[in-house]
Amino acid sequence: MSSPTPLSNILTHWYAVLMFGLLGLVLALIVSFVQPLQYSSTVRLLILQDVGSGVDAYTASRSEERIADNLSTILYTSTFFDQVMNAGFDIDQTVFPADAYKQRKVWGRMVKATVTRGSGLLSVTAYHRDIKEAEQIVRAISYVLTQRVGEYTSGGSVAARLVDEPLNSRWPVKPNIIVNLLSGFILGGFVGIGFILLQTERFRRRHQLVHEDF
Repeated sequence: MSSPTPLSNILTHWYAVLMFGLLGLVLALIVSFVQPLQYSSTVRLLILQDVGSGVDAYTASRSEERIADNLSTILYTSTFFDQVMNAGFDIDQTVFPADAYKQRKVWGRMVKATVTRGSGLLSVTAYHRDIKEAEQIVRAISYVLTQRVGEYTSGGSVAARLVDEPLNSRWPVKPNIIVNLLSGFILGGFVGIGFILLQTERFRRRHQLVHEDF
């Protein structure tokens, strides 16, 4: 008589996989609601570079995209953070720790910068429990970039132009409860599958030892 395959064991004990999946879903739900709900505010800036008449459009576009990539990285630095905080906007700075390392970590979780490929379009998003605070932060960031972009670039005349005013979310966007629940259910299901395979292997070895004794 042939022994059951791993797949058949999993299908036979599908209810265990389901139970582990539901357990993962519940844990993900608890973790999601323990975290503070955060709104987002997003601005978009267009990075422009005057490279002269001798450069083709494709090369100019790639250059602007590269500059936007560099700016998206610089945005997370302590120097840029200090300039944003000193830009004259009404930002509550008490949420940032005094320690520089912890301060950088909080700032890194609070903001996100992405670049649209094939262009010099830079999107900056700020996350905060107070939507007004998130908007003030992205306004301050866009101000620093438009006024002081030359300090963070080299070669050619570079400008940052605000093309989209802050777009505020109507509902909290962090944590992403739907994604968390789905991830929790899937991970829980994989744990359940591993548990079934482990228990099946233990049972097989125990059964084999019993037969060897006889």
